[in-house]
Amino acid sequence: MHILLPRPDGGLGSYTLRHSAAPYTPAPHTKFNRIAFAAAHVVADPTKPANPWDETAGVDWDATMAFREYLWSLGFKVAEAMDTAQRGMGLGWSESAELIRRSIAHARTVEGADLRCGVGTDQLAPGQSVTLEQVAQAYIEQFEVVEKAGGKAIMMASRALCSCARSADDYKIVYSRLLSGASDKVILHWLGDAFDHHLAGYWGSTDVPTAMATVVDIICSNVDKVEGIKISLLEAKWEVALRRRLPPGVRMYTGDDFNYSTLIAGDDEGHSEALLGIFDPIAPVAASALIALAEGNTAHYTEILKPTVALSRAMFRAPTQYYKAGVVFLAWLNGHQEHFTLLGGMQSARSALHYTELFQLADQCGALIKPELAIFRMRKFLSVYAGIDE
Repeated sequence: MHILLPRPDGGLGSYTLRHSAAPYTPAPHTKFNRIAFAAAHVVADPTKPANPWDETAGVDWDATMAFREYLWSLGFKVAEAMDTAQRGMGLGWSESAELIRRSIAHARTVEGADLRCGVGTDQLAPGQSVTLEQVAQAYIEQFEVVEKAGGKAIMMASRALCSCARSADDYKIVYSRLLSGASDKVILHWLGDAFDHHLAGYWGSTDVPTAMATVVDIICSNVDKVEGIKISLLEAKWEVALRRRLPPGVRMYTGDDFNYSTLIAGDDEGHSEALLGIFDPIAPVAASALIALAEGNTAHYTEILKPTVALSRAMFRAPTQYYKAGVVFLAWLNGHQEHFTLLGGMQSARSALHYTELFQLADQCGALIKPELAIFRMRKFLSVYAGIDE
């Protein structure tokens, strides 16, 4: 199968797909020896009346829930209402609360389904006028939504807290209060400023070792309420350093979409579990790799998963926060939704050349599960988006 694609020099070139059929079709409901959360995207409904550039756009709930079923069927757990679902970038809190309730209720109808739900403070606009008490109350409201629905929480980093906290002690006060009040163990989330510039200096310092000391202190002081921590700094050395400092029983969840392959495999001193946005678009490939790892075949795991890193690095390239556009682009190419539209109009955040690169890298690593459909839709996309017709 061939397709005419734009080149960076402004010309066009013919590209031949490497895979004419999906190379990875893992058996459903397989078991991994790593905990693997896929942070799932939300499917917009472009037929509903809304302003496409704000948080009023509609959600296609049926397609959104169907995609979660797909992830569960491959053996993944779902990290719900996280940044991959466009929290704070197209999905407001009221819609997030509905997503959480729907997803928890839907999980009860699916055998083996498991999920955690993001709680944050996106009811508040960041600013120095925000108080620590307002931050705490915003978190409490979101915890209550998750817990009332019967779910468990991932405590997301807070833009509002980052803007009003004056020291590491402020983080310790807020986190200790919220963890002590949580009904179950919580996964913490350290999201780096590559993903969100509003989070620069989180934990009270822009110096990573200093910030790390603060979060370790918070975890150790509340160890009975912390299931684990996800770290998304896109530098493997910091994750390994923090992993080695965690108290027994507290898990490290990699959120490093640049280095996840080696971090999940681990070393003689331990390994990371996974909570990744890239698992959304590469789900069957990642599931096949995790099966190989569970079978003790680390070489085959690496052979399968390592080629996906080039795709992930391209998708999460700066400005990193726009990676969601690539996630949804591949969901559309793979037939998980009938359109390429994102909440907040974010499909416009990347260029035709960027999407062309993702198409080729997805083919090369085996992430196009319906190659004929993908090439058909890629031609339609290039016709509308770039005026390229074969």
